[in-house]
Parts: sequence; structure tokens; C-alpha cells
Amino acid sequence: MAALVVDASYITASAASAQAFKTATLLKTLNVNSLITGELGVGKKSLACYILPDAPIFDASNHDELLSTLESVNKVIIINLENSPNIKKIFEIVQDNSIRVVATAKSSYSNEFADKLFSVKFDIPPLRERPEDVEELIQQFIKEASLLFCSKGVFKFRNFKPDLTQNSNSLRRQVMIHFLLQDINENELMEIIYNYLVDRLGSQSDYKNFLHLYEAPLIKAGFDKFKSQLQLSDRLGLNRNTLRKKIAENDKYL
Repeated sequence: MAALVVDASYITASAASAQAFKTATLLKTLNVNSLITGELGVGKKSLACYILPDAPIFDASNHDELLSTLESVNKVIIINLENSPNIKKIFEIVQDNSIRVVATAKSSYSNEFADKLFSVKFDIPPLRERPEDVEELIQQFIKEASLLFCSKGVFKFRNFKPDLTQNSNSLRRQVMIHFLLQDINENELMEIIYNYLVDRLGSQSDYKNFLHLYEAPLIKAGFDKFKSQLQLSDRLGLNRNTLRKKIAENDKYL
């Protein structure tokens, strides 16, 4: 079965994401309050918007604005519910005004008023538990990057290891950067390094402190290409003792 794309940050290639989408589809037809939990970047907001496509969206930390809005709406999406300073007040207004609510929160969120407010709760697993979704998301983000950078180039997967630390958020950023840098020229690379360094320079040891920015990628790329210290030392024009010293100095970056 082909993966269904709800939007660029929620794909149903895995059984877990497909089940979450099935639950969301059911909730579109039911007038009940629901809570979607999960880590940052797993697609909670995407599914909330799928369930209530026309509802206003508010972050729970914007408490006064949210309370004001609740007085004039019949449905609302509340994101980051764990940031609410007073969920009891939200609960009371929602109950008194029969407001339909779909909310999102982190997986570990627990609150007695939330237990009373939400009839349905479901959790979206992190991407590290959904490898099928990771592959689909990478392809979606590649298409997005191609359009953004007006490029028809082929995405080069060499040394690409998906960054799932923030799920789709970190993966999208990684694909964008990887796509942008794969065909970078020397002047563009020097401009990036310049922008990185210009606000960080200032101590009397800056040359030593930032030398790894050149040495570490040079050594790493050399090992990947030439496979041995002997060949690498020959190609770099360094004796083996000097190369070993450089490897030791840059060990944490290699």
C-alpha cells in the first residue's frame, strides 16, 4: 500500500503512523475532544489540523490570548498543552461553552484536568521507531529542497545518516543543508566559513581553536577516499608521525 501524505511532516508508510492517521480520520467524524501526544516533530500538529482543518491554532503558553479566543469560538486547536500555566481554567471554559478541542502535548504529559477534558488520547511514536516513514520523508524533503533551490540535481546520499534528534524537524533541516552543500563551490564555502568565524573570533588562541575546521574534514575525507594512513600521508605531503599527531588532535571530530 502506497504511503499517504497528510502534509510534508506526516506520512503513513509505517504501521504506527497509519494507525494514528486512522484514529485521526475517525475523530473527524466525532464531536469529541482529543489529545495527541509525542515528541517534537512527529506530526502532532499536522494530524490536529487534519482533524479540525478550519479551527484556530494557539500555543498553550499564550494563556491570555487563548482564554480570550475561547470565549468566541466553538472549536480550537491547542498546541504544546504542557506549557499551559492554568489548564483548569481552560477546562472550565471549554466545558461551559461546549467547545470542541484537539490538543497536542509531549508524550510524558499528564494532568488530572486533561484526563477529564479529553475523551480520546493517542500517541505518535518517534521517527526512530518508524523507519519506513523516514525514507518517505527524506524523499519529500528532497523534492522540497529541489524546488526551493531551483535545482534538478540528484541528491547525493554519500555519508548521509538521518538526523532524527528532533524527528521531522531535524531531518528536514539536514536534508536542506545537505542538498545545498553537495554542489557548493570554493567561494561559497569560504563565505560560509567567514560568516561562522566573524562573530566568534576574539581570543588570542583563535588560530589554534579553529584550525580543526580545516584539518578535521580534510583528514576525514582523506580516509574515506584513500583508506589508509600511508596513502593519506603521501597525498597530503605529511610524514606519518605528523599525520598521526593531527589525527590525535582532531579525534573528537573524526
